[in-house]
Amino acid sequence: MTRMKQVPDHEDEVLDLERHEDPSRNHITPVVQLPPEVALTVVTALAGLVRHAHQREHQSPTPPCALKEAQAFEEGDVFMLAPPFEGYFADRYLMDFYDTQERGICSRMHLHTGLRFVRMMTGPATTIRVSSLSPLIVRSRPDWTTPLLAFVDPLPDTPAGVHRDRYNVVVPPNSWVDMQIPRGVSHQFNAVGPHAVIDSVHPEESIETLREGMSGYRMMAQTIFLADHRSSAATCADTGDEG
Repeated sequence: MTRMKQVPDHEDEVLDLERHEDPSRNHITPVVQLPPEVALTVVTALAGLVRHAHQREHQSPTPPCALKEAQAFEEGDVFMLAPPFEGYFADRYLMDFYDTQERGICSRMHLHTGLRFVRMMTGPATTIRVSSLSPLIVRSRPDWTTPLLAFVDPLPDTPAGVHRDRYNVVVPPNSWVDMQIPRGVSHQFNAVGPHAVIDSVHPEESIETLREGMSGYRMMAQTIFLADHRSSAATCADTGDEG
């Protein structure tokens, strides 16, 4: 496969929004809905791993050139739970979502230079709005009777003269929902509420580093953004009424 990044080590590279076309579609699979107290226990425990990792990083910073396990993404703080190793090119990380209502901003639409698998988990009074520039394919499940809320709205804060539809699906409270993200396909995650975690697997992570020609392995370097700036929290609320 060809390289996707213009500058391999650039961690804030922005792609031309008007010209971008997704090469495939994201697939979403509802998994299970839990009692609120169970969902809160699971999400709190996983978020606690991330927070403890960041406390350790603050107290004892990772030396230069060593793999930094605690980092910050646009959507939340992350902890690399299982790094890749020679002969095994995948890694796994946990992300403790920021609450967009609390921060007042949304994460940007972006894509990755390799495929992703994510499990989104929510607790009480919390949703995750998943967005893409192409329609999201939601798999039906006979044991999941309530359809996920889905709607289309204009992508906010686009350059003058550019209009792009944004396709959205909302993960409800106290739920696990899986998402398969093909290489180069746009997506955007924003949590509305305090209890949201992603458990993410990157099956190509080390391969991406070599394919893109980066100078070293970093969790952030495989991301390409489709906007220069982040939008206000109203543009990623969990319904189609705002923005």
